[in-house]
Amino acid sequence: MFIATLIASDRIEAGDISTAADRLAAAGLRTGDSAWIEPGIACDLGFDGDPAAARAALEGAFAGVDVVVQAAAGRRRRMLVADMDSTMITIECIDELADYAGIKPQIAEITERAMRGELDFEGALDARVALLAGLDASVIDRCHAERVVIMAGARELVRTMRANDADCYLVSGGFTLFADRVATEIGFTRALSNVLEFADGKLSGTVARPIVGAETKRRTLLDEAAAHGLSPDQCLAVGDGANDIPMIQAAGLGIAYHAKPKTAAAAGARIDHGDLTALLYAQGYARKDWVI
Repeated sequence: MFIATLIASDRIEAGDISTAADRLAAAGLRTGDSAWIEPGIACDLGFDGDPAAARAALEGAFAGVDVVVQAAAGRRRRMLVADMDSTMITIECIDELADYAGIKPQIAEITERAMRGELDFEGALDARVALLAGLDASVIDRCHAERVVIMAGARELVRTMRANDADCYLVSGGFTLFADRVATEIGFTRALSNVLEFADGKLSGTVARPIVGAETKRRTLLDEAAAHGLSPDQCLAVGDGANDIPMIQAAGLGIAYHAKPKTAAAAGARIDHGDLTALLYAQGYARKDWVI
């Protein structure tokens, strides 16, 4: 048995759920009962059949509504592995550091191409960090204080999952000086990210090895799951960029969050409209169950 969860960024009506059931039936799927997780916001629709056909029938069918299709069994995940930049926070930290250096357009273009999968991640990271050589170390704290904004729903997602015995890992291609603080503020179990190198109180323009990239993210999910006696199917992964694809595809529920086209196409589910609380609805958590 599978569940299609319809999650509205604004509101969804009972008539929409009926229409969704009709669309599933028209795709040759046998529909079951529907149940509101949160009235007017999130609803489960059970069905038997091909989950890919259900996605094709429902995604984009209702304005402002995201659809997550998954097996009914085990929907509450036991582990979360999440990207940071543009996923758990609203910015790309390296682009904001570049703004203080007066070269944001130059670096932001490289970031965008890397996140789209058009450039090798490690090479693009080295190239961008090299352009920041000589930037005063104090800018890191200033950038964190002035620019870092936690993504809507991030605290609720992580704190609710941890309160329900799930470990949560922030694994970022960004930098420890941001990720460690973000992880603490949101409530992650642990953070893993890249280490910027300094000389005489200024950025040296280099990143310590090994670089945390796509393979590190995937291996973290697999290794932490194994260490906790879990299968990858019991894990949730979320990110927005091409370097998140391997971990998204390794997880039982891999979600592309307001993602680049390549990532959205590769993921088992997409959140294009809602905030990160959509990942709680996808796991069957009603608002009354959230930890804030």
